[in-house]
Amino acid sequence: MTRHNIDNIKAVYQLASLTEQQDGISWYPAARQIAVNLAERYSIPANQAIGVLAALSPRNRWERNVIDADALISAYVSGGAEQALATKVCTFTSNKRKAVAILESGLEILPAALEILSGPKLREFASCIAGLADVCIDGHAWCIWQGSRVGLADVPSIGVKLRREIKADYQAAADELGITPSACQAITWVTWRRIHGVTK
Repeated sequence: MTRHNIDNIKAVYQLASLTEQQDGISWYPAARQIAVNLAERYSIPANQAIGVLAALSPRNRWERNVIDADALISAYVSGGAEQALATKVCTFTSNKRKAVAILESGLEILPAALEILSGPKLREFASCIAGLADVCIDGHAWCIWQGSRVGLADVPSIGVKLRREIKADYQAAADELGITPSACQAITWVTWRRIHGVTK
Protein backbone atom coordinates (compact mmCIF):
# COMPACT_ATOMS: atom_id res chain seq x y z
CA MET A 1 0.00 0.00 0.00
CA THR A 2 1.49 3.32 -1.10
CA ARG A 3 0.35 6.65 0.38
CA HIS A 4 1.43 8.54 -2.72
CA ASN A 5 -0.67 6.35 -5.00
CA ILE A 6 -3.69 6.46 -2.70
CA ASP A 7 -3.46 10.25 -2.76
CA ASN A 8 -3.27 10.21 -6.58
CA ILE A 9 -6.56 8.31 -6.70
CA LYS A 10 -8.18 10.63 -4.18
CA ALA A 11 -6.91 13.70 -6.06
CA VAL A 12 -8.79 12.63 -9.19
CA TYR A 13 -11.86 11.84 -7.08
CA GLN A 14 -11.73 15.38 -5.65
CA LEU A 15 -11.98 16.76 -9.21
CA ALA A 16 -15.24 14.87 -9.82
CA SER A 17 -18.37 16.94 -10.24
CA LEU A 18 -21.49 15.91 -8.35
CA THR A 19 -22.83 14.47 -11.61
CA GLU A 20 -19.65 12.46 -12.14
CA GLN A 21 -19.85 11.13 -8.60
CA GLN A 22 -23.44 10.06 -9.18
CA ASP A 23 -22.58 8.58 -12.59
CA GLY A 24 -19.68 6.62 -11.10
CA ILE A 25 -21.70 5.25 -8.21
CA SER A 26 -24.47 4.11 -10.57
CA TRP A 27 -22.20 2.92 -13.41
CA TYR A 28 -21.88 -0.76 -12.52
CA PRO A 29 -25.48 -1.15 -11.29
CA ALA A 30 -26.65 0.43 -14.57
CA ALA A 31 -24.40 -1.95 -16.53
CA ARG A 32 -25.85 -4.86 -14.56
CA GLN A 33 -29.37 -3.73 -15.51
CA ILE A 34 -28.34 -3.63 -19.18
CA ALA A 35 -27.17 -7.23 -18.84
CA VAL A 36 -30.44 -8.22 -17.19
CA ASN A 37 -32.40 -6.52 -19.99
CA LEU A 38 -30.38 -8.37 -22.64
CA ALA A 39 -30.90 -11.65 -20.80
CA GLU A 40 -34.65 -11.11 -20.64
CA ARG A 41 -34.88 -10.02 -24.29
CA TYR A 42 -33.06 -13.09 -25.59
CA SER A 43 -33.98 -15.62 -22.88
CA ILE A 44 -30.42 -16.29 -21.80
CA PRO A 45 -28.95 -16.30 -18.26
CA ALA A 46 -27.97 -12.86 -16.97
CA ASN A 47 -24.46 -14.07 -16.18
CA GLN A 48 -23.96 -14.98 -19.82
CA ALA A 49 -25.01 -11.47 -20.85
CA ILE A 50 -22.55 -10.04 -18.29
CA GLY A 51 -19.81 -12.25 -19.73
CA VAL A 52 -20.56 -11.13 -23.28
CA LEU A 53 -20.46 -7.45 -22.29
CA ALA A 54 -17.11 -7.98 -20.58
CA ALA A 55 -15.67 -10.02 -23.44
CA LEU A 56 -16.48 -7.32 -26.01
CA SER A 57 -15.19 -4.42 -23.90
CA PRO A 58 -11.48 -4.07 -24.79
CA ARG A 59 -10.80 -0.87 -26.81
CA ASN A 60 -14.55 -0.48 -27.28
CA ARG A 61 -16.60 2.55 -26.21
CA TRP A 62 -19.22 1.43 -23.70
CA GLU A 63 -22.13 2.67 -25.82
CA ARG A 64 -20.82 0.65 -28.76
CA ASN A 65 -20.05 -2.27 -26.45
CA VAL A 66 -23.73 -2.51 -25.53
CA ILE A 67 -24.79 -2.34 -29.20
CA ASP A 68 -22.26 -5.03 -30.11
CA ALA A 69 -23.42 -7.30 -27.27
CA ASP A 70 -27.03 -6.95 -28.36
CA ALA A 71 -26.14 -7.72 -31.99
CA LEU A 72 -23.96 -10.70 -31.15
CA ILE A 73 -26.44 -12.26 -28.74
CA SER A 74 -29.26 -11.72 -31.25
CA ALA A 75 -27.19 -13.37 -33.99
CA TYR A 76 -26.34 -16.30 -31.73
CA VAL A 77 -29.94 -16.86 -30.65
CA SER A 78 -31.22 -16.74 -34.22
CA GLY A 79 -28.38 -18.47 -36.07
CA GLY A 80 -25.96 -20.07 -33.64
CA ALA A 81 -22.23 -19.66 -33.22
CA GLU A 82 -21.44 -19.33 -36.93
CA GLN A 83 -23.78 -16.39 -37.38
CA ALA A 84 -22.56 -14.77 -34.16
CA LEU A 85 -18.92 -15.07 -35.25
CA ALA A 86 -19.82 -13.37 -38.54
CA THR A 87 -21.26 -10.38 -36.64
CA LYS A 88 -19.15 -7.21 -36.79
CA VAL A 89 -18.04 -5.90 -33.40
CA CYS A 90 -15.62 -3.14 -32.44
CA THR A 91 -13.12 -5.21 -30.50
CA PHE A 92 -10.61 -7.95 -31.16
CA THR A 93 -11.66 -11.17 -32.91
CA SER A 94 -10.30 -13.20 -30.01
CA ASN A 95 -12.67 -11.36 -27.68
CA LYS A 96 -15.60 -12.00 -29.98
CA ARG A 97 -14.73 -15.69 -29.82
CA LYS A 98 -14.75 -15.52 -26.02
CA ALA A 99 -18.22 -13.93 -26.09
CA VAL A 100 -19.51 -16.70 -28.36
CA ALA A 101 -17.88 -19.37 -26.19
CA ILE A 102 -19.72 -17.98 -23.17
CA LEU A 103 -23.02 -18.25 -25.04
CA GLU A 104 -22.16 -21.75 -26.26
CA SER A 105 -21.25 -22.92 -22.76
CA GLY A 106 -24.88 -23.00 -21.68
CA LEU A 107 -23.68 -22.43 -18.13
CA GLU A 108 -25.57 -19.99 -15.95
CA ILE A 109 -23.06 -19.33 -13.17
CA LEU A 110 -20.63 -16.43 -13.31
CA PRO A 111 -17.50 -18.49 -12.52
CA ALA A 112 -18.00 -20.33 -15.83
CA ALA A 113 -17.99 -17.03 -17.73
CA LEU A 114 -14.97 -15.82 -15.77
CA GLU A 115 -13.06 -18.97 -16.71
CA ILE A 116 -13.69 -18.31 -20.41
CA LEU A 117 -12.82 -14.62 -20.09
CA SER A 118 -9.46 -15.67 -18.61
CA GLY A 119 -7.75 -12.23 -18.57
CA PRO A 120 -7.73 -10.51 -15.15
CA LYS A 121 -9.10 -7.19 -16.43
CA LEU A 122 -12.05 -8.90 -18.16
CA ARG A 123 -12.74 -11.02 -15.08
CA GLU A 124 -12.66 -7.94 -12.87
CA PHE A 125 -14.98 -6.03 -15.21
CA ALA A 126 -17.50 -8.88 -15.27
CA SER A 127 -17.29 -9.26 -11.49
CA CYS A 128 -17.96 -5.55 -10.94
CA ILE A 129 -20.94 -5.62 -13.31
CA ALA A 130 -22.26 -8.64 -11.39
CA GLY A 131 -22.01 -6.67 -8.15
CA LEU A 132 -19.14 -8.65 -6.63
CA ALA A 133 -16.50 -6.96 -4.47
CA ASP A 134 -13.74 -6.27 -6.96
CA VAL A 135 -11.89 -3.44 -8.74
CA CYS A 136 -11.36 -3.33 -12.50
CA ILE A 137 -7.73 -2.44 -13.16
CA ASP A 138 -7.02 -1.35 -16.72
CA GLY A 139 -4.61 1.11 -18.29
CA HIS A 140 -6.70 4.10 -17.25
CA ALA A 141 -6.89 2.90 -13.64
CA TRP A 142 -3.09 2.52 -13.69
CA CYS A 143 -2.68 6.11 -15.01
CA ILE A 144 -4.91 7.46 -12.22
CA TRP A 145 -3.04 5.39 -9.65
CA GLN A 146 0.42 6.53 -10.78
CA GLY A 147 -0.64 10.14 -11.26
CA SER A 148 -0.20 10.99 -14.95
CA ARG A 149 -1.62 10.07 -18.30
CA VAL A 150 0.28 8.00 -20.85
CA GLY A 151 -0.94 6.32 -24.01
CA LEU A 152 -2.42 2.90 -23.37
CA ALA A 153 0.34 1.38 -25.50
CA ASP A 154 2.85 2.75 -22.97
CA VAL A 155 1.17 1.33 -19.88
CA PRO A 156 3.44 -1.37 -18.44
CA SER A 157 2.31 -4.94 -18.13
CA ILE A 158 0.24 -5.18 -14.95
CA GLY A 159 1.38 -8.43 -13.41
CA VAL A 160 -0.04 -10.22 -10.39
CA LYS A 161 2.00 -8.32 -7.79
CA LEU A 162 1.40 -4.86 -9.30
CA ARG A 163 -2.30 -5.59 -9.81
CA ARG A 164 -2.62 -6.61 -6.16
CA GLU A 165 -0.89 -3.39 -5.08
CA ILE A 166 -3.11 -1.19 -7.27
CA LYS A 167 -6.25 -2.93 -6.01
CA ALA A 168 -5.17 -2.46 -2.40
CA ASP A 169 -4.63 1.26 -3.00
CA TYR A 170 -8.04 1.67 -4.64
CA GLN A 171 -9.55 -0.20 -1.67
CA ALA A 172 -7.74 2.09 0.77
CA ALA A 173 -8.80 5.22 -1.12
CA ALA A 174 -12.38 3.97 -1.25
CA ASP A 175 -12.38 3.26 2.49
CA GLU A 176 -11.15 6.79 3.21
CA LEU A 177 -13.79 8.25 0.88
CA GLY A 178 -16.58 6.08 2.31
CA ILE A 179 -17.50 4.42 -0.99
CA THR A 180 -17.05 0.98 -2.53
CA PRO A 181 -13.83 0.22 -4.43
CA SER A 182 -15.71 -0.34 -7.69
CA ALA A 183 -17.47 3.03 -7.28
CA CYS A 184 -14.11 4.67 -6.55
CA GLN A 185 -12.68 3.24 -9.75
CA ALA A 186 -15.76 4.22 -11.78
CA ILE A 187 -15.94 7.78 -10.42
CA THR A 188 -12.26 8.43 -11.03
CA TRP A 189 -12.57 6.93 -14.52
CA VAL A 190 -15.48 9.14 -15.63
CA THR A 191 -13.64 12.14 -14.18
CA TRP A 192 -10.36 11.15 -15.90
CA ARG A 193 -12.23 10.70 -19.17
CA ARG A 194 -13.60 14.23 -18.98
CA ILE A 195 -10.28 15.80 -17.96
CA HIS A 196 -8.29 14.12 -20.71
CA GLY A 197 -10.95 13.78 -23.41
CA VAL A 198 -10.69 9.98 -23.39
CA THR A 199 -13.25 8.15 -25.52
CA LYS A 200 -12.29 4.48 -24.95
